[in-house]
Amino acid sequence: MNPKLFAYTGGEILPLEKAFLHISDLAIQRGYGVFDYFKISNGHPFFLDDYLDRFYQSASIMRLEVPHTREGLKSIIYQLIEKNDLPESGIKMILTGGYSTDGYQPKESNLIITQQGLTMPAKEQVEKGVKIITYEYIRDFPLAKTINYTMGIWLSKAVTDGRAYDVLYNRNNIVSEFPRCNFFIVTKDGTVVTPSHNVLNGVTRMNLLNLARRHYNAEEGTVTLDDIRNAKEAFLTSTTKRIVPIVQMNDHVIGNGTPGSVTRSLLTHLVALEEEDRAKKA
Repeated sequence: MNPKLFAYTGGEILPLEKAFLHISDLAIQRGYGVFDYFKISNGHPFFLDDYLDRFYQSASIMRLEVPHTREGLKSIIYQLIEKNDLPESGIKMILTGGYSTDGYQPKESNLIITQQGLTMPAKEQVEKGVKIITYEYIRDFPLAKTINYTMGIWLSKAVTDGRAYDVLYNRNNIVSEFPRCNFFIVTKDGTVVTPSHNVLNGVTRMNLLNLARRHYNAEEGTVTLDDIRNAKEAFLTSTTKRIVPIVQMNDHVIGNGTPGSVTRSLLTHLVALEEEDRAKKA
């Protein structure tokens, strides 16, 4: 992390090198907390209201209270953006279980907000597509964006060993999501489908569904491993990745092994949507 930047914690904006939590916080003791993350470009936070909706929803699901109103939180975010002055970056908001007296029961939540430079997928990954592997697992509280990434981190070695980009969770042949991304397929009849159960409702996922419905048949539903094997195209979505085409799952090549026309088209539409959002706030 860049020590010259600023972060919000303990009710104030501080130099990053002075921003700390006490070791009694449940985020440290038990890994209990929620977070969210959104992109910034030249001072503009993309789709901020949508990310705040999800942040407050995650907090509610995990029985944590955000110590600010939405407008108060927005004010802090814009102050931090101005103070850090990073043209292309991302902001992470973390809400913890608080300083627990017994290391188990939540107390008043601590809010941490940091801002760092942003790295998007490599051009080659977008142009040629990537390989994924699969693993049988479903996250606890899929609708909440918690800080518990134990399984995803533990599987990072398997991803590296398999020369893959990421790992797709599934249970009983039904797929859900990646540790940090949502998943889509394009069926042979051109329908865009994303899993509907046991998934985090990604903001990019929501935007992609809305865009896809303007141009194609698109739906949320059950997606199986067999559906992926029979799909014409597949791709993943996230805030920091937009869309990355998937051309291989384990040892199976998807479609013709190259990014498909629907995937490329939706990426173009998504970039245009970001520009529309930027223009509305200008």
